[in-house]
Amino acid sequence: MPRRLSPLACLTAALALVACKPAASTTGPTETAPGGTGSDVVAANSAYDYPSTRKADTVDTYHGTQVGDPYRWLEELDTDETRAWVDAQNKLTFGVLGGIKQRDGIRARLTELWNYERYGVPFKEGGKYFYSRNDGLQNQSVLYVADSLTAEPRVLIDPNTLSQDGTVALTGTAISQNGKYMAYGLAAAGSDWQEYRVREIATGKDLDDHLKWIKFSGAAWTKDNKGFFYSRYDEPQDGEALKQKNEFQKLYYHKVGTPQDKDVLVYERKDHPQWGFGGEVSDDGRWLVIRVWEGSADKNALFVHDLSGGVGKKPVVELLNKFDAEYNFVGSSGSTLYIQTTQGAARGKVVAIDVAKKDASDPATWKVVIPEAAETLRSVSHVGGKLIASYLKDARSEVRVFDQGGKLERDIALPGLGTAGGFGGRAKDTETFYAFTSYTWPTTIFRYDLKTGQSEIFRQPKVAFDPAKYETTQVFYTSKDGTKVPMFLTHKKGLEKNGQNPTYLYGYGGFNVAITPNFSVPDLMWLELGGVLAVANLRGGGEYGEAWHEAGTKLHKQNVFDDFIGAAEYLVAEKVTSPSKLAIGGRSNGGLLVGAAMTQRPDLFAVALPGVGVMDMLRFHKFTIGWAWVSDYGSSDDAEQFKALHAYSPLHNLKSGTKYPATLVYTADHDDRVVPGHSYKFAAALQAAQAGDRPTLIRIDVRAGHGAGKPTSKQIEEWTDLWGFVVHNLGMSL
Repeated sequence: MPRRLSPLACLTAALALVACKPAASTTGPTETAPGGTGSDVVAANSAYDYPSTRKADTVDTYHGTQVGDPYRWLEELDTDETRAWVDAQNKLTFGVLGGIKQRDGIRARLTELWNYERYGVPFKEGGKYFYSRNDGLQNQSVLYVADSLTAEPRVLIDPNTLSQDGTVALTGTAISQNGKYMAYGLAAAGSDWQEYRVREIATGKDLDDHLKWIKFSGAAWTKDNKGFFYSRYDEPQDGEALKQKNEFQKLYYHKVGTPQDKDVLVYERKDHPQWGFGGEVSDDGRWLVIRVWEGSADKNALFVHDLSGGVGKKPVVELLNKFDAEYNFVGSSGSTLYIQTTQGAARGKVVAIDVAKKDASDPATWKVVIPEAAETLRSVSHVGGKLIASYLKDARSEVRVFDQGGKLERDIALPGLGTAGGFGGRAKDTETFYAFTSYTWPTTIFRYDLKTGQSEIFRQPKVAFDPAKYETTQVFYTSKDGTKVPMFLTHKKGLEKNGQNPTYLYGYGGFNVAITPNFSVPDLMWLELGGVLAVANLRGGGEYGEAWHEAGTKLHKQNVFDDFIGAAEYLVAEKVTSPSKLAIGGRSNGGLLVGAAMTQRPDLFAVALPGVGVMDMLRFHKFTIGWAWVSDYGSSDDAEQFKALHAYSPLHNLKSGTKYPATLVYTADHDDRVVPGHSYKFAAALQAAQAGDRPTLIRIDVRAGHGAGKPTSKQIEEWTDLWGFVVHNLGMSL
């Protein structure tokens, strides 16, 4: 949804493999990838007439172990051979999906459910209010501006007018403090690449400003409203924009009305090609706070640039440069910066750092404002002289309001078990806005009065769905090593535990991302079909702080798959479902999760939906931003980490002669985050290995990327196919 987007929010969504939405096999020292090596061609499977896929004799040696990669040619996305393969696979897949009798009914109901008015969280700048709205079936939400909350809003930008198919998306907005200008980013066909322009808010007209090759960046205006900071990469080589490594990011200042080649280079580090930079400007305009990131690790550096003499007039100071913890800028008061950090507090705290002190980088000089709590601190905002802290307690939101000195004033009463987010604004505001959502609670927008502590509904959607028929409970099950793992279960009231309930198990488990209750039209469709929605909060996520995250990373990544398999075994043992009625799904890092689970326990699942997944764990770091995931996964360049990666890599653990679940791999030809070669190679190898009569298909979207900004029409098409595939292969009826 369009909003005042911080660079940190952009970065987290991108590097954490978030698709803006769920005993290991080992190989011997000389074993090759599925199918071995050679120049033969894979024959068509007897159950489905799969397209023939050429196998090459490509072999790599990793620390003395030979590993075949016969489908590597599918990494070359624009060759005639790969394009022909994509066309042939799509012809088969859409032919099979088109023959599913329940498909038309699913599409009709999804369309009906999706057709409801919804809003983004408002924010205020320059005396004006900004918020997004979708009338129901619009491909992209429209950004509006209004002089007051009761005034008639007017359209500021409508992305639906920028392309015929709705595939140009608004990726971020930043409003100048005087409310005169909006810097905004656009992305085409789901790409992570953005182009920024500047719009005059009063007239709705664009200026000549046009900034290119921006990725993993927001925009931060200076207090004088003359320009903004942003981060960009050098222009990629011809034809390499969708796969070339993203390195050597630079932080620039752009003055309104000037060409991009005149932008001021504020900071770069030629000695650290994988460092990236996100700038935020303090409310008083004095400080540019630069979050320095390296990969997707939560441990970052924080530098400051005093703007009191102008951009670039004073040096950038490396305030916190050890990369020993997470540091996020919250707000400032004079020379004191409020920082949310995990330094000495794995679940998070807030400290005050006086940057005027010579020893400001020494934690011994910091003042603890909000100490570490039993719950996990996920975000803090500085609004109206208050510190609003959002916590997670067993993966559900709790929000507390502190004064600027850290004294607890009150908890914000939320409607129930769910997720709250927003709480943005400036230090002198008297109000803020937030959204609350849950599995059966449509995202509702609240206005919060900072003086009275009262919340009131600003906008509440009306969906053609009766939430009173359903219930959500939280259970805790035991994973393989004895760890207790939480899981949310949502279903119709009065569920009979007879082992025959169709169940969809979703997970993610990575990059410190917390999977919390969320309203989803596809989930509603599943619930109406009589399905059970199970969402497991696996290790590797951020539900319980850094220790929980690290327990699912690198050499411990198998814990994530054990947690997911443990969730499935719990559902079967409790007679919620059975293997013949159990489907699993996940996207991106969650696609890896599904691929690992189905290769390790193919007997446990009837259907698998791995979406835009990281399937080749030996080569993921060689493309676009994949190198940034080494902090979570490790790298095949390291001998010990290679062994762990090879042991669970979905591509390398498919075994010929195995009966795998009915599988619909799905990806997009413009995904420049998890390049589609991952899914292409996995699907080819899966089709060659499948011994059962269940289908193993791949759905390849065109004019689409990793998931962000996907038009409503494409989402309906995708979920019609996904649920149609599940319903058909679980023997369900509408």
